[in-house]
Amino acid sequence: MSDYEGGAANEDDLSLPRATVYKLIGEMLPEGTACAKDTRELLLDCCNEFIHLIASESNDICEKEAKRTIAAEHVLVALHELGFGKYVAKVQEAYDEHRKQQTKDRGRKSTRLNQLGMSEEELLRSQELLFAQARMRYQTQ
Repeated sequence: MSDYEGGAANEDDLSLPRATVYKLIGEMLPEGTACAKDTRELLLDCCNEFIHLIASESNDICEKEAKRTIAAEHVLVALHELGFGKYVAKVQEAYDEHRKQQTKDRGRKSTRLNQLGMSEEELLRSQELLFAQARMRYQTQ
């Protein structure tokens, strides 16, 4: 049983950020259309419930496969099994784009390290020296 089902966790801890959902709602509405606060709250609740439904089904699929971590494939199967199969292609596309972005970000991090012009050993020595200097300052205070 999850914390959400047992009521052990704060509801806000298991919810999408209100401001983000409200912003998305505003972006999706036609120009000049307003949305009542109760309606925004209902949409937020629906989004949270949908996410919990998919997560729960994904977890069940994961457990059936004797896995300990929910993978993207579990989510895709859950979407299909819950009757949201027409969204699987879009979700897969978004997932692939996310993975590409992660790969780019990792590449950027290693590039920054290379741009410092120091070897990893030199960087470690420099770090150890800085730690030693900080320890000395702390001990003399």
